[in-house]
Amino acid sequence: MATASRAVRHTGPKEELYNWEGKDKTGKLVRGEMRALGDAVVHATLRRQGIQPTKVKKQRMSRGGRVKDKDIALFTRQLATMMKSGVPLLQAFDIAMKGSGNPALSRLLDQIRADVESGSNLSQAFSKHPVHFDKLFCNLVAAGEQAGILDNLLDRIATYKEKILAIKSKIKSALFYPAAVIVVAGLVVSVMMLFVIPEFKNVFNSFGADLPAPTMIVIAMSDFFVEFWYLIFGILIGTILVIAWLLNPCCLQRVPAPRAPAH
Repeated sequence: MATASRAVRHTGPKEELYNWEGKDKTGKLVRGEMRALGDAVVHATLRRQGIQPTKVKKQRMSRGGRVKDKDIALFTRQLATMMKSGVPLLQAFDIAMKGSGNPALSRLLDQIRADVESGSNLSQAFSKHPVHFDKLFCNLVAAGEQAGILDNLLDRIATYKEKILAIKSKIKSALFYPAAVIVVAGLVVSVMMLFVIPEFKNVFNSFGADLPAPTMIVIAMSDFFVEFWYLIFGILIGTILVIAWLLNPCCLQRVPAPRAPAH
């Protein structure tokens, strides 16, 4: 299957990604994709390459999805590996965009690529997206650009982000079992307090006998659950969320941030 080379990007109007089909000089059906300013540019480029286009269609990228930390870590690792292998920066972005299965990440990389091609430094292009690239990331990339060791710095950033993701995964795994136990225990206690104990209370009242203090305490707790059940559930859910939120920063602080080599 033959694929036409990409059209040269230009500053100005935003280029779109087009899927095309056509026939080469031997009459063989070929297809591929190309970035261009319009379908007319795609037709002209294919004809110059000796391909007679039969269908050119703009690719519609889904608006769904979002860029996750895992996507940024994977992209950083890919970019570091490609730069260590001598792949030019813009071509590395093209490869990462083409290989990405996340449309949101592809749009983000396309914006960064356009900024770099228009003359911005890579760190400046990253800094325009602080949600995905924090100050530490941008400062390390800037240091790598100035020192000429961008590939090494990207490799360190990728390692750092991979460690962060691994720790987050361990935290989630460690919290799953106690959280499940708490939820099950809470449900069992709630069912007993809301439905079982009130039935026993009616039975005890029909006897007319004096109940021991522990039984009276349990009945009082059941009455409290029946009256303020929404408050009890709110406290339990809030406690679980607060504990999960507090544990993350404490564990993440143990991972040392990468530093630029001293020169």
